[in-house]
Amino acid sequence: MLLIICPWCGPRDQTEFTYGGDANVKRPANPDTLTDEAWANYVFIRENPRGAHAELWHHHASCRRWFKVRRNTMTHEILATAKLDEELPAGT
Repeated sequence: MLLIICPWCGPRDQTEFTYGGDANVKRPANPDTLTDEAWANYVFIRENPRGAHAELWHHHASCRRWFKVRRNTMTHEILATAKLDEELPAGT
């Protein structure tokens, strides 16, 4: 079981959260101009990194806010958390 530190609520059990995907993926500026192939790549093609990775998480069971998490994908260790408008601490 993961212990995730919500930037607003503090440490909570992972069952209170929903994974929201890769925090580094940026939505296309003009999605209406994308080809079907480019749109499919945006929606479905993702890196599968080993080690520290920035993710989005939603605290659905309490404050209902989205935030960033840096998590080691091999060990599942939570390395850092930050609000969406903040940077995750470097070197984690």
